[in-house]
Amino acid sequence: MSPASSWISLLQPNLQLEDSILQLTPKLMEQYQLKGLVLDVDDTLVSTKAIDVSPELFDWLAQIKANVPVWLVSNNIKRSRIERIAVSLDLPYIYGASKPSRRKLRKAVSAMNLPYEQVAMVGDRLFTDVLAGNRLGLFTILVEPVSHGSILRQVELWIYKNLERILS
Repeated sequence: MSPASSWISLLQPNLQLEDSILQLTPKLMEQYQLKGLVLDVDDTLVSTKAIDVSPELFDWLAQIKANVPVWLVSNNIKRSRIERIAVSLDLPYIYGASKPSRRKLRKAVSAMNLPYEQVAMVGDRLFTDVLAGNRLGLFTILVEPVSHGSILRQVELWIYKNLERILS
């Protein structure tokens, strides 16, 4: 496997949803044999500018939490922000995760006491969420960011699509 192919595979999500995380249904999780979720926070669950969770997200999460354990794992270093969201959702959380580092993800998955391949890392970013999840052997799900038009997201997607040519 060439270095380019290796990087491309690490950045390839197992599943890409065409819209928000709300498309991830219990039926879809059952189809992929997923028994736990690790969720990114900023732009995956809530806009980086928002301080509250949408009613739709509360309803979605109630369905999901009835079936599987869920953890929030965020790179955001503002504990107060992540804690506020986690408390409102009644979920355990880790902030300042430094994804694509696997250390804090490993902690969340260990707390679930599930095999890595039965846990999904769900996020809106290739170079943090998907890369970290793939490096750990999790099932990775890429969702559209809550706040559309992120320049960083567009740059990541361009690099991903052109990675083989860039590394050649």
